[in-house]
Amino acid sequence: MTPKNRERAYEKRRYEEWQERQASRHAHTRQVRQRLAVGGGALLVVVVMVVAFLLMNESSDDETAPQAGSTPAASQPASSGPDASAQSTAKSTCPAVEVKAPDSPKQFDAVPDQSLAEGKDWTLEMKTTCGDIQITLDGKAAPQAVSSMIQLARDGFYDGSPCHRLTTAERFEVLQCGDPTGTGTGSPGYSYGPIENEPSKTFESGGTKFHTYESATVAMARAGGDGESMGSQFFLVYGDTDIPDDAAGGYTVLGKITKGLDVVQQVAEGGESTGTGDGAPVSAVSIVSTKVSG
Repeated sequence: MTPKNRERAYEKRRYEEWQERQASRHAHTRQVRQRLAVGGGALLVVVVMVVAFLLMNESSDDETAPQAGSTPAASQPASSGPDASAQSTAKSTCPAVEVKAPDSPKQFDAVPDQSLAEGKDWTLEMKTTCGDIQITLDGKAAPQAVSSMIQLARDGFYDGSPCHRLTTAERFEVLQCGDPTGTGTGSPGYSYGPIENEPSKTFESGGTKFHTYESATVAMARAGGDGESMGSQFFLVYGDTDIPDDAAGGYTVLGKITKGLDVVQQVAEGGESTGTGDGAPVSAVSIVSTKVSG
């Protein structure tokens, strides 16, 4: 091979190697873009779901109805899905036990004084149609919310009330209870604020601040954007849940499930009634009775 041919062969090999490197870089770039597209799509789905939930809350006829902001409140009948084909085919995971809700829930004239919580821990034992749940209430961190819960539990306000709403989206896993009417608009006749004891774990995404409500958290529901609208409704977190702050901030954490988290998870396994990830639980669950001790 002549020197000239060797030089041409060398240049050809260099060019082919350069092409291989470029092809490898392009392939890597495509993979990264695909990953970003998938991740961005998932984020978009989450954002759309959150916005939808917020819009549902803000469109409620009763602006003072305690709702969990991003935690959906029943401004419409929870069984009304977009169409019949979206209805869930899940089966109940709880025994068929009927509990009659009160015809006219008790109403109270005033918010209980926060001194009732005595700045200490309390134990709330909640018997439900799916099993028993025990909650430790933090009277020091959330004195107003805990005082309200103590009074309502002692007076039997929750007895017979259904847990009317279940959300099943990933990182948005809550069961909402505390409304004897089962509509999401009921209250004890009073509302209170401000927000107490927001979760310490936060992050930002797309310029929005999120609080992470860890599994077993018990938090008060409220109307979107209104930190003075808490009443009787609360939500039980059965899987780590990220909720964006609204104009009022986050949500009051008043306690933690210490026994019976599996009961809530069992309800969640049955799914919700609309097939959309937001509706009445298929495994209908009601609070039979409550007992509080400190």
